[in-house]
Amino acid sequence: MTVRRRVVRHDTTHGTTSARPDSLAVEEPLEIRLAGRPFSVTMRTPGHDIDLAIGFLVGEGVVAAADDVASVQAMGAAVDVRLAPHVPPPDPSLERHVFTTSACGVCGSASLEAVDKVARFDVAVDDVRVEPAVLASLPDTLREAQAAFASTGGVHAAGLFTADGELVVLREDVGRHNAVDKVVGWALREGRLPLAGHVLQVSGRASFELVQKARLAGVPLLTAVSAPSSLAVELAADAGMTLVGFSRQGRFTVYTGERRVTGLGG
Repeated sequence: MTVRRRVVRHDTTHGTTSARPDSLAVEEPLEIRLAGRPFSVTMRTPGHDIDLAIGFLVGEGVVAAADDVASVQAMGAAVDVRLAPHVPPPDPSLERHVFTTSACGVCGSASLEAVDKVARFDVAVDDVRVEPAVLASLPDTLREAQAAFASTGGVHAAGLFTADGELVVLREDVGRHNAVDKVVGWALREGRLPLAGHVLQVSGRASFELVQKARLAGVPLLTAVSAPSSLAVELAADAGMTLVGFSRQGRFTVYTGERRVTGLGG
């Protein structure tokens, strides 16, 4: 979702100034509710809000399968999710108490326990293999499919791929974590969790929160165009995930789980 605004562009090299319309990525708050009760507020780019809310709940360890959700309803700037009777409500102490910004998916967590979620899927047993050439091609495929980035230059993307490099679904958002949540929420609603045998390619860096979200969705291989953090690498190693960084211009660095990249190990 984009809006048009008048801007003034100056080129110091050529000494020119011009006014022109420009496209901006929209950023607005979304309230996620559980049975009518506020659970979290996140800043996001409107679109695929139901997927975002469901994916967020997967990342919080609240749901993990389509039948965990009894109903979901989008109501303007809010999405209300009702959990199935067999799903225990989340501990109130783990709820978000402030805005989750588009730059941070774990901001507002009330405690360290709220950050460390128990995974329902064991990604360590996933023996998917990916050819290096396929892995290296994913960032370009992702970028070529980013319609909002092409017009604004101001959104992140997450793309779910098969091991052969086929793009399954792509989502864009001003927040890296939101883009991943939108992919994961789509996958849950399609009955695809866990995402065994798939690769998640993200724009930007690989933070702890993105590794956590991928792990909770059962993704065995996460790759990013920029660097991972130390905690992201530690979590990926502990979980048995493959974590790839600096994937761009035909090169990449494997930080954990190189056995899943053909010819590199295992």
